[in-house]
Amino acid sequence: MTERDEALLARVRALEEAIGEIGTTLDETTTCRELAGFLARHLRGSVTVDLATEPGAPARRAASNAASDQASAGASDGPSAGASDGASALADPAGEGAAPGAARPDGLAPGVARPEGLPRDGVQPDRVPDAAQPDGLPPGVARPRSDAPTPDLARAGGGAPGLTVPLALHGEASLGFVTVLRHDGPAFSADETEVVRHAARLAARHLGHARLLAATEDTALHLQRALVAEPGRPHPNLEIAGAYLPAGPRTLVGGDWFETVRLHFGRSLLVVGDVMGHGLDAAVDMNAYRTALREVAATDLPPHRVLRHLDAVVAEDEGRRPATCLLVRVDPARGAATFAGAGHLPPAVFGADGSAELVRLPVGPPLGTGVGGYEPTTRPLAPGETLLLFTDGLVERRGEDIDVSLARLADLRLPADSGPEQVVEEVLRRLDAHHAEDDVAVLAARIRPRPDHDTGSHPPHAPP
Repeated sequence: MTERDEALLARVRALEEAIGEIGTTLDETTTCRELAGFLARHLRGSVTVDLATEPGAPARRAASNAASDQASAGASDGPSAGASDGASALADPAGEGAAPGAARPDGLAPGVARPEGLPRDGVQPDRVPDAAQPDGLPPGVARPRSDAPTPDLARAGGGAPGLTVPLALHGEASLGFVTVLRHDGPAFSADETEVVRHAARLAARHLGHARLLAATEDTALHLQRALVAEPGRPHPNLEIAGAYLPAGPRTLVGGDWFETVRLHFGRSLLVVGDVMGHGLDAAVDMNAYRTALREVAATDLPPHRVLRHLDAVVAEDEGRRPATCLLVRVDPARGAATFAGAGHLPPAVFGADGSAELVRLPVGPPLGTGVGGYEPTTRPLAPGETLLLFTDGLVERRGEDIDVSLARLADLRLPADSGPEQVVEEVLRRLDAHHAEDDVAVLAARIRPRPDHDTGSHPPHAPP
């Protein structure tokens, strides 16, 4: 095998390793660190990765690494405390001394000349209108073409060859740039340059996917919050409180929702549901369920018949995702609540003394299956009791039986005479819902005592 063949084989192996090591997550910072670590290890140099946050804004330093740091970490399983073994004391072209491997206050690697217009502390001066180029490169640094070979940077301090390559795919805008410096070593070969360019393009692809996902998450989250934040208005004889919590920034928003529908004779229908899956499609399906529910509920059917009709309507649309749902029709005049569930967890009732009780309900199939078979359950609801409807994200924990999860809720003891708002706040806090593994939607309701003539109650002969 010739020397050229060996070089090509080494290049192919490096590219294969890059595919397995760069972009293992959808986190921008992690991808940049993986890129820096890969290049530092293979090229025996120091690497910095800078990302452009938005057009016209300065690039931010996302990752920085050196080959000696990788070697030290592998030998000691910890961060390197010493200086780089390949870094010699380089004279700063601006006249500043820099210790071997030391970070400079302006954020540039040791031995790299400060671009014109960038002050010593790295802060952009107020007077510079072109402090950042649209592609995220610092002022004074020429933008390398993404479709042409990137030239070596000028040797800084008389002995540090380097490369600056854009984080971009062919024909796409640059997301930033990666800079590789080799202290005390030869200039980069053509094969090494191509490894840098390939790794940068690979990282750019993963960064683009991460940003697309983030944009989708943001759209879904705003849609979800906008829809949940505007439930229908119940009758004034009910006190209502609700809350929606997304699972987290790296988890796509789900299809959890709650709703209230005003019915005749002073009654209100309370709803909580959960569309299966996550993402924008789940949020859109959630809105479709919610719209259909409002139309069916307007017919004033009993809760179990509302579910039956809604299940039949949704089952006709093959593209609609199944969903669980719980309906509660509250009748303040009679002090009663009628429940019907479609594959949903049972609600809880908190008494005036703060104790909790789970309401036992028949389990029906989720909506969208077309099976039907929903049954109603009625129980008294005293004015001092607070009803709590919730989605499974409130109680479920990974690897835990659901009965154990529900028992944790039933064991809660809240302050006496807690109203809906206090019940929601206390339950979310005590069950650590802000760190739940799934989205959480909760709806609490309590009958508001009023004189008989002001309740809007129906006469005894009115239909139930």
